Amino acid sequence: MGVTTVTDVRPAAADATGGVLQTLFRTEQGGHEQVVLCQDRASGLKAVIALHSTALGPALGGTRFHPYASEEEAVLDALNLSRGMSYKNALAGLDHGGGKAVIIGDPELIKTDELLLAYGRFVASLGGRYVTACDVGTYVADMDVVARTNRWTTGRSPENGGAGDSSVLTAYGVFQGMRASAQHLWGDPSLRDRKVGVAGVGKVGHHLVEHLLKDGAEVVITDVRTESVDRVLDRHPQVTAVADTAALISTPGLDVYAPCALGGALDDVTVPVLTAKVVCGAANNQLAHPGVEKDLSDRGILYAPDYVVNAGGVIQVADELHGFDFDRCKAKAAKIFDTTLAIFAHAKADGIPPAAAADRLAEARMAEARRT
Repeated sequence: MGVTTVTDVRPAAADATGGVLQTLFRTEQGGHEQVVLCQDRASGLKAVIALHSTALGPALGGTRFHPYASEEEAVLDALNLSRGMSYKNALAGLDHGGGKAVIIGDPELIKTDELLLAYGRFVASLGGRYVTACDVGTYVADMDVVARTNRWTTGRSPENGGAGDSSVLTAYGVFQGMRASAQHLWGDPSLRDRKVGVAGVGKVGHHLVEHLLKDGAEVVITDVRTESVDRVLDRHPQVTAVADTAALISTPGLDVYAPCALGGALDDVTVPVLTAKVVCGAANNQLAHPGVEKDLSDRGILYAPDYVVNAGGVIQVADELHGFDFDRCKAKAAKIFDTTLAIFAHAKADGIPPAAAADRLAEARMAEARRT
């Protein structure tokens, strides 16, 4: 149970796409409606657009720009991320299905307006079945470019009719999920005097640190980018930095661990050494494989499902389609507190991990939409 990471994408000996096709058509992690491979040689674009479900409405999800080790790895990530978006949008109460796009390559080296315009044309060719936005490696300025060739683009700048940076509400939603976790476990939603470790203090993580400090938490951080760590320490010298995630998760006295970087943060190596009693972070697809959610539960670690607590950003970009209002979006993101508490209650009543309870609720909403 849980929206876990797909791992079986190894190419078959006779067919380099064999592993991917096996995943799509024959495994529980598949079931996607459509996967589009995009190439524009003139600009150097190589991209994958994955639509997991449109049962609740047009698929909505961001565009990740990343130097994948292989095309198969890129397809794998698109499958994982789009499936997670279906569940996220369902539990956020949005009338959107799940989709995600990945662009293959180092954005520092190959990102150009020509490449982004070509990508926009591919998204537009889907006729509104997929609405795109920002993700790792893409920013508001990039969505402004994509929107020049694709009307189904959100996450644009206010100057171009958009809502701007969605990471602000993403962090706010994660903070609400963390407050709900504290309420469930310790009977008090405050993080005051709690030690919280944040792995990844980039677009979302540094905003989360702000919320935690204002609430009186003791914060420990790490990030692979030195400049991201320095930005936080320059602004908040009371924050402690450690060398890497391995040091962070084994920090003595850690109350909450917040994975806010890439997926797969919870696996057979990290879970046994976690010192925290709560895991609640912004990263997508934190569970590396099926069974990790049970391992967390068996260790007495409360896991706030990632796609529930990090939904603030998608709430914002969805609202952009109807005329953005920040206060309205923040009010919707605040409800992540109640949704998270309801999932914990559901999990306790049914004797299952919270990830499984969240999946059941999301799947029930999607199934009801398909019936009607």
